[in-house]
Amino acid sequence: MRLLAARNLAVMSVACLGAQMLGDPAARAQDKPVPEQIVDVMNRLWGQHPGMRANHAKGVVVEGSFAPSPDGAALSASPLFAGGPVPVTVRFSDATGIPTIADGSPQANPHGMAVKFKLSDGGEMDIVANSLKFFPVATGEEFRDMLQAAAESGPGAPKPTRLEQFVAAHPAALKAVQSVQTPASLARETYNGIDAFVFVSRDGKRQPFRFRIDPDEGAEHLDAEAAAAKQPDFLMKEIAERVSSRPVVFHLKAQLAQAGDPTSDPTKPWPEDRRIVELGRITLTRPAPDSATAEKSLLFLPQNLTAGVEQSDDPLIDARNAAYAVSFGRRQ
Repeated sequence: MRLLAARNLAVMSVACLGAQMLGDPAARAQDKPVPEQIVDVMNRLWGQHPGMRANHAKGVVVEGSFAPSPDGAALSASPLFAGGPVPVTVRFSDATGIPTIADGSPQANPHGMAVKFKLSDGGEMDIVANSLKFFPVATGEEFRDMLQAAAESGPGAPKPTRLEQFVAAHPAALKAVQSVQTPASLARETYNGIDAFVFVSRDGKRQPFRFRIDPDEGAEHLDAEAAAAKQPDFLMKEIAERVSSRPVVFHLKAQLAQAGDPTSDPTKPWPEDRRIVELGRITLTRPAPDSATAEKSLLFLPQNLTAGVEQSDDPLIDARNAAYAVSFGRRQ
């Protein structure tokens, strides 16, 4: 069981692909920027699929609105919390760069929820969240190394495999992947902003926090047998049908750090007793008219923030932002 979980680390169904997929020396060129190395490895693990993301390739786009709460305006000077409802575009997704992955596959975990808020002043803000409770690694370099280790740990690899060695040296990795299950619906999943950000209030007070998006109907998950019995596209079809028939509501929240809580390491969750504030309600009401076209043009970036919301000292934010930009450029 531990070996299976290790091979499913975060976004990887790669053990069966074998070490030969990284045999091209150019793919491992260490003189490239780390984000580009990450995308290179993903493209070799899961193939290059024109117009598709290097990771979280399979997805669906829906639309709705966000209504802020008074608590958000008290914490942050962001225009997101200062007025009335604003439009949102949301993309739900499966993990891996395989656009045909079955929604119920263990490797489709963690599922993602990316939100683009369209502000009244013409600006935008993005949140890129997923169902992991915390991230397997702390830096872009470690994420690259984890992908490479998984790819070199296929059938017949000498024991201990590279992945087993990596997991032994990075205990958060196995714990992270064990924190996710297949949801019964994409509307019945909790999505976490694994990186720390900082609210800045109108009077200059700074408050580190992490985003959390809770489903109004509560989270519900399937065991492995039930998930495997589902149709390959059951999650994507169900969410489109659900928002077509009735509003789907999520609660955007912030977990507030206390003094001493680490903000630079996404592998370390904060204690559950930390204060959680509701920032507002995301209400999804319709599928995008053309989801495939919308997916290709959409770019969600963790650093796409507004005044009143700032980046913390978490180094993974820069790595994610740059890797998403590399992937976006390639799929255009």
